[in-house]
Amino acid sequence: MARRLLTLLAALLLALSIGQPSASAASFSNPVKSVKGADPWISYHNGNYYMVTTSWTDVITMRKSTTLAGLATAPSVQVWKGDAASRCCNIWAPEIHFLNGRWYLYYVAGQNISDYNPTQRTHVLESTGSDPMGPYTYKNQLNSGWMLDATVATINNQLYLFGSATGGGTQNIVAARMSNPYTLATGFSTVSTPTYDWERNGTVNEGPEILQRGGRTFLIYSGSGCWTPDYKLGQLTLTGSDPLSASSWTKKSTPVFQRSDANGVYGPGHNGFFTSPDGTENWIVYHANDSASDGCDNGRTTRAQKFTWNSDGTPNLGTPVRLGASLAGPSGEPSSTSTTYTVVNRNSAKCLEVAGSSTADGANVQQWACNGGNNQKWRLEDLGDDTHRLVNVATGKALDTESCSTADGADLRQWSWLNNTCQRFRFIATDGGHVRIVNQATGKVADATNCGTTDGTDVRQWTWLGNNCQQWRLTPA
Repeated sequence: MARRLLTLLAALLLALSIGQPSASAASFSNPVKSVKGADPWISYHNGNYYMVTTSWTDVITMRKSTTLAGLATAPSVQVWKGDAASRCCNIWAPEIHFLNGRWYLYYVAGQNISDYNPTQRTHVLESTGSDPMGPYTYKNQLNSGWMLDATVATINNQLYLFGSATGGGTQNIVAARMSNPYTLATGFSTVSTPTYDWERNGTVNEGPEILQRGGRTFLIYSGSGCWTPDYKLGQLTLTGSDPLSASSWTKKSTPVFQRSDANGVYGPGHNGFFTSPDGTENWIVYHANDSASDGCDNGRTTRAQKFTWNSDGTPNLGTPVRLGASLAGPSGEPSSTSTTYTVVNRNSAKCLEVAGSSTADGANVQQWACNGGNNQKWRLEDLGDDTHRLVNVATGKALDTESCSTADGADLRQWSWLNNTCQRFRFIATDGGHVRIVNQATGKVADATNCGTTDGTDVRQWTWLGNNCQQWRLTPA
């Protein structure tokens, strides 16, 4: 009898534990991204989170981490650069979606730097394989007029594109059916306009995102102007049969997520949704300001938090949490995350290191068999302009191009941080999870001399040749 009671008790405890947060999940605190954090999107795929945000430049960068906490210090890797005058500049609101075995990256871009806003259009890229970091090729422009914030979703076995466009003096949510992820099958129709007072502080509906659960479809959108502290999230529920008809959507009269003066969060909006690694939790990612006077610019930071569901089956997004508050990470994550990386050459499989762990300015940087030493570990610090400084953990000094030389063969070494472009580097995705490390001042890449594979082979800069000796893997250490 006692054994039976113990068995029943164990079964009960197991049942109660299902769906509860993983005890081993790494804790984190907001912001998830403190630089260029506007219009965030997170997807979880094959053990990693992938995050993209608005860049305000001609490039799209992506961060990758096994934990939500790790996204805060993960390197921003360039996965796309504007490739034509019609879509060169001021990239906003990127999103990635996995459809038919490939990734599709939707984004907004303008035609020039000085007068970009009137020319903003929506574009789509396609990955060559199943890696969210690409490489990508350009596929199509998805609209002829001004449109922002594109997202896609499958509803009743049909793929739809949702975005935000102007009409009738307001900015509205529009939708079209697609024949494939890069081609429209219909024109756009308006499904929501700013009608309630809370969404008319700027008369804007934008940032549509589809949320589905239990056979129901919700459209969460941002209302009012992003330049106001009262930028908020609203909700439409699909109650009819045609997602292209405004009459098929029922709008909630009150916002579902909004500022919290008590928590110091203002203008929360332009969100995305993702699930925890074990699939038991729903999470929202969004941007917000930490002051009511902040506007619609690069000061917005990326935040994330778990949300729940009301008894009527609608989402309960809760209240935005205070910056710096310690939160349990998504259920099913690893128990910890690293803030440092090894930089491993693709050709030799050896690690970038400071020779002999020297702390001197000018100490050589070379490759060596990976051994876990601190002189082979680097902090890859995002500088907010799509570049990074690579700071050696053992010495605290930065990777540097000798004398700011632009010559092929100029040495890469360490030096005290001078905050010049010779010490700033871009990570540009190649394939297979590798990157080229490009100096901001010279445009040249980190290169293993003469493709050497021995310990002590010098690392220098060289014109990009596209070979494996110039490619590196950034691996959490």
